[in-house]
Amino acid sequence: MTRTQEQVQLELEAEREQLTGAIKELRESFKPKLPVLAAGAASVGFVLAGGIGATMRYFARRSRERH
Repeated sequence: MTRTQEQVQLELEAEREQLTGAIKELRESFKPKLPVLAAGAASVGFVLAGGIGATMRYFARRSRERH
């Protein structure tokens, strides 16, 4: 089954239109949830940063106690 260049271009254009529609749907579905998602991401970042900081302080303290 061989396709012409024109057929391939038409198929690609149809795929682009479908992808554009899917992206628009995703954006619209996330808009109402965006503040919640942003707050959740900020909270997770804060907890991770605190956890990393606490771990670093723990190891720094242990290395000072050995000397």
